[in-house]
Amino acid sequence: MKIVILGAGRVGASVAASLVSERNDITVVDTDVAELRELQDRLDLRTVAGNGTHPPVLEQAGIGDADMLIATTARDETNLVACQIAARLYNVPTRIARIRAPEFQAHPEITGEGGFYVDHLICPEQTVTDYVRKLIEFPEALQVLEFGGGRASLIAVRAYEGGQLVSRPISELRARHPDIDVRVVAIFRNDRSIRPEGDTTIEPGDEVFVLAASEHIRTALSDLRRLDKPVRRVMIAGGGNIGLRLARSLGEEYQVRLVETSRARCDYLVTQVPASTLVLQGDTTDESLLSDEGIAEMDLFVAVTSDDENNIMSSMLAKRMGARRTIALINRQAYAELVEGNRIDIAIVPAQATIGQLLAHVRRGDVVAVHSLRRGAAEALEVIAHGDAKSSQVVGRRIEQVDLPRGATIGAIVRPAAEDVLLAARRGPREQAPAEVIIAHHDVVINSGDHLIVFVENRRIISKIEKLFQVNVGFF
Repeated sequence: MKIVILGAGRVGASVAASLVSERNDITVVDTDVAELRELQDRLDLRTVAGNGTHPPVLEQAGIGDADMLIATTARDETNLVACQIAARLYNVPTRIARIRAPEFQAHPEITGEGGFYVDHLICPEQTVTDYVRKLIEFPEALQVLEFGGGRASLIAVRAYEGGQLVSRPISELRARHPDIDVRVVAIFRNDRSIRPEGDTTIEPGDEVFVLAASEHIRTALSDLRRLDKPVRRVMIAGGGNIGLRLARSLGEEYQVRLVETSRARCDYLVTQVPASTLVLQGDTTDESLLSDEGIAEMDLFVAVTSDDENNIMSSMLAKRMGARRTIALINRQAYAELVEGNRIDIAIVPAQATIGQLLAHVRRGDVVAVHSLRRGAAEALEVIAHGDAKSSQVVGRRIEQVDLPRGATIGAIVRPAAEDVLLAARRGPREQAPAEVIIAHHDVVINSGDHLIVFVENRRIISKIEKLFQVNVGFF
């Protein structure tokens, strides 16, 4: 696929790195020549220096025969105008824009057909906010992902000594909960993948990925570790775009303290957050401030400033002073891998949290959702099966008959109700309303219209998965 990316910043560079690794033809456009040079030295792609809203620059980047434009610059207006130019002058089939201002998201008539012609909006700040909210809902988890409109959930959790299923075979999970169907789709031990079989033993320290209907996830977690107390008190370090969104999202349900260094920004924040949220001016790397504001009583400390070092230091300090759980926003992936699991419980890399939204539009086949796992090394996909037994390699076959490449696992099926399948035939497959979660045991038969949740432990086999779900031309 030929893709033009506007912006060589952190989001654009991460998107480029992910897409280049899958043998796409990538061109990156930016006004910063130094950023482009660094990117070209590191990755196999083309770069063009210039403003992405200028047609000559876009033409130099090959926009005329591009399959997709991804506009990820720091300015919303630049991204929107670039999408409009790509649509109206060059008829680019798919146009994706990164947006920060929530006002654009609230008015689709501005961004859609007749407006700026954006096919898909992505907002890293909102993605991170949603990510943190899920971690608050499941404080034991390392990652929480939803599929099938929220009916199925995949959760990553660290197995702890004392968990009822820790140091015991996976087969006992079914025996313990005969009325609940749960699937362990992957185990990583010391960064090495362990293929889960019935006799596989979960060891303390293992990173375990558990898939089940969303209402059963908490029961499955209780078998791997002691459930933490619910989160009630939250301190947020940083009142930027993410900190503000997070404070707005949490303010009505939790006791929130928002700490920001700028006095002018604090004055603005007070007018934007719920009345119950306490806005404080100060530096969260200041030990006396944390002590005065009761850090030892906090259930969660979240550092989301624009400075990686500040987020790391304040989170480590908060943990040492008694905060029960800490989350740090870290843009540099190498930093995140270095500190996570020590004094920082969870490190979030915004670009990795966002990349799944883009990959869903790049993947071949009818892919509804893509989630990046383990810093982008693995993926979980929600793919819709189409066709019949003659035209498809999966429809009409039992799970055990599907020729999956090694390293891929079908974990569950979200099956629409019969009436939803009929409606989808008129409205399009993405408008189906999934109704039933079926854990993918070996004898389950795949139907046309099923949403399959596929765990891929190594992204190098993604192309094989895509081919597996493609329908023969004769079907149409």
